[in-house]
Amino acid sequence: MNWLLEHGLTLLGERISFAELLGQIGAVAVVFLAQRRTLWTWPVQIAAAILLFSVYTSAHLGGLALRQVIVFAISVYGWWAWTRRRDAQYGVVVRRSTWPELAALGAVLVVGTVGMALLLQATNASWAPWPDAAIFVGTAVAYSAQGLRLVEFWLVWLLVDAVGVPLQIATGLYFSASVYIVFTALVIKGWRDWTRSARVTTASLAQAPVGNVGV
Repeated sequence: MNWLLEHGLTLLGERISFAELLGQIGAVAVVFLAQRRTLWTWPVQIAAAILLFSVYTSAHLGGLALRQVIVFAISVYGWWAWTRRRDAQYGVVVRRSTWPELAALGAVLVVGTVGMALLLQATNASWAPWPDAAIFVGTAVAYSAQGLRLVEFWLVWLLVDAVGVPLQIATGLYFSASVYIVFTALVIKGWRDWTRSARVTTASLAQAPVGNVGV
């Protein structure tokens, strides 16, 4: 891992370590794979989380580094959950969130961000505790909702991207900032694809015999 951090290449006048390059490529691949609801989403995410953990630790971004630990753990769960909840015809069946689920997601985002920011301030783990905390909590919520196959996890990603681009630029991680911009376009497409899939499968499965599909 040290070799990947110490060696790299120059893009647009910025030195990019191989660890960051591979991690960000993996992160983009994850969004692409998630759009298609393939199980490969999760093992690729696990590999990207390991690489980006090393990058953010070296950049003194405690929240972003800790985020990768959470992402790793959630990815293990997501891999297991998607494996169990597949339909022979529709693959991984996605759905819209209920109102109680939306309220819970919103509450965790707000309360979690405040609590995480205060923790980062108290431990001096980040020079930008509030945006760092928002990205950390938003990522955890997004991946959790993705593991639960909720369409709205894409909207949480849009919030994360809105905070992530300015933070990455301020940190000097311009390559990472450009990746966040690419994320935004992929997230919008992913949200549209999952919304369409949820609509089609909900209508089709409602007409299927009870017991044909696991949820």
